[in-house]
Amino acid sequence: MANQNGTMYGLTILSPIIDDDKAVPSHDLQIRAYLASLPTDRQSPFAQAPGTHLARLVVMDDVIYVGMPSCEEHLKSKYLVFESNIDATGESGLDRYLTGLAQHSGTHIDAIWSHCVGYPGASEIPAFLRYMKACQLTTTFYFAAVNNKNLQQTQRALQTQRAVADFIASHQGLAAAQTQAAFNQFLQQLDAMPLPPAGEPHVVRAIKTGGKNE
Repeated sequence: MANQNGTMYGLTILSPIIDDDKAVPSHDLQIRAYLASLPTDRQSPFAQAPGTHLARLVVMDDVIYVGMPSCEEHLKSKYLVFESNIDATGESGLDRYLTGLAQHSGTHIDAIWSHCVGYPGASEIPAFLRYMKACQLTTTFYFAAVNNKNLQQTQRALQTQRAVADFIASHQGLAAAQTQAAFNQFLQQLDAMPLPPAGEPHVVRAIKTGGKNE
């Protein structure tokens, strides 16, 4: 279904960038400079918005002419392209996500989208929702390779995958009884391990269970 794949929502927003000859630097360059300064770890404004699996922003200058027999076309303005895969189901889920984005990261959102035509600001939530959805495009393409797992479940799966791989690597060649005892201890510690914050690389702290690297 368009925009929806299980509990995963594919959000694509194209916002026209203000074209003002008097702006120095130009609005598209100001967006590029701000995006380049944003952190990409847990401090990312999109990691702080609940339910973001991934987010990508680019400035699109124009469409690409691929040659005959295609027709050469050009955009009337430059666009800010925002693509995200989020935990959301239907219109109400999208509203909750966009509201969370405005509430948790409104300062950053304003700094980026204030260079776009007609942007009302993140402080007025109803107007912000109307604007974002007016710029939304229908999509059937997704980046996240999950469809019925939320962000926390996906983080736990990645964390478990890494931890199990580390356990196997550090317990090669042990006797069966010793391996079993170590694995039982490993499962208890893994169950108690907190999830990494959103935006943090899925690095698992070492679990010492009697392996060779202890």
